[in-house]
Amino acid sequence: MSERSVTDVEPQRALLETMKRIRAFELELYRQHDKKKIRGTLHICLGQEAIPAGVCSALGKGDVVTSTHRGHGHFLACGGAMDQMMAELFGRRDGYCQGKGGTQHLASLEHGFLGSNGITGGGIPYSTGMALAMKLRRQSSVAVCFFGDGASNQGTFHEALNMAAIWKLPVVYVVENNGFAMSSRTSEMVATGGVAIRGLAYGIPGVEVDGNDVLAVQRAARHATARARAGEGPTLIEARTFRMSGHSRSDKCHYRTREEEQAWAARCPIERLRAALVAAGVPEADLQAMDREVEAEVSAAVEFANASDLLSRDELLAGVYCN
Repeated sequence: MSERSVTDVEPQRALLETMKRIRAFELELYRQHDKKKIRGTLHICLGQEAIPAGVCSALGKGDVVTSTHRGHGHFLACGGAMDQMMAELFGRRDGYCQGKGGTQHLASLEHGFLGSNGITGGGIPYSTGMALAMKLRRQSSVAVCFFGDGASNQGTFHEALNMAAIWKLPVVYVVENNGFAMSSRTSEMVATGGVAIRGLAYGIPGVEVDGNDVLAVQRAARHATARARAGEGPTLIEARTFRMSGHSRSDKCHYRTREEEQAWAARCPIERLRAALVAAGVPEADLQAMDREVEAEVSAAVEFANASDLLSRDELLAGVYCN
């Protein structure tokens, strides 16, 4: 386990805080959904927090991210504010998109977050297009594209990787392989058993990493973004993890065993890093204080969202081009 090598505590504390913020926010979303404050479906990333935290820690100003239907963690890791995110999911005026984007279409150009996406693999083509624009403009920026293992079976995945490889585009494709595409096991849907090996078909590095080890994810992302900035082209990173929640709020996970869930819960990315930090000398009291600060931030976000106004009918229709 790579956390044993923790030598510089502060950067690791920052990673832990990011993961804790993601988990606390997601758990609160479930509570607010049950209270009918959030309407429609809801997809959260419990257990997968190390991937957005590790990958986005390797990004800087000018870099951009495309996301998925399970994208709250990506946005938080990009610097999104909980209060405006919560307001967006509540459908309120003070949300990042005035409540019109909701959970599946969060976006903020200020944060380089080009949007979550309700279409499976929908972000793959336009992250590739952004990378092409960066190369043509001779920028040193990188586009990062998050998607799930199910999206790797879409035609756009193969078309985009081929184009990015030919043109050596500065893009990093991050597959969050959480074991399932809805209720179908990855092992039953991907003939090669994994996604990283598919990079070989396009002549680009395919890297498989423990998606529950935030430091391993960070190292892979740093290497991939450095390659991209140096003009060496794209990288495909497959982060192996597990979705502790169901596909969406109504999913009871009848297709998997409780033993399987318990085995993955024992590999919780947050608890792994927390234990490593304690072993490295970080006082337990400091980590408990972090917990309280995160919970206070979540509570404040709910208050902010509840206090935010709904849009008028005319405002709701403004900028909407079909119904």
